[in-house]
Amino acid sequence: MFPGPCLFLAMTGLYCPGCGGTRAVWYLLHGHLCLSFRFHPLVPYTAMVLLAEAMTFLAAKVSGNGKLYLGHEKGFLYLAVGIVAVNFAVKNYLRIRYGIDLLADSL
Repeated sequence: MFPGPCLFLAMTGLYCPGCGGTRAVWYLLHGHLCLSFRFHPLVPYTAMVLLAEAMTFLAAKVSGNGKLYLGHEKGFLYLAVGIVAVNFAVKNYLRIRYGIDLLADSL
């Protein structure tokens, strides 16, 4: 159903920073927010940020009040990079140290 292991995983035995992203998108599109977060927390985070940015941008345009727009793209981007780094570290630490595979189809 989902693509096989990535080249980085096949060569190193470690998850790459994007591993689980495809499944996370699929689960988010099918309404499974918790599973989406488990497979890659960047996906639901990005969906929430894009929704908030779009809503506040539209509200600012409709009302003519520019202060309503969030417009913190740089901050959101830095947080996204942090999420990817923590996700990469935690998933690989759990896999190596405890044998817990968060990307397995069932836990």
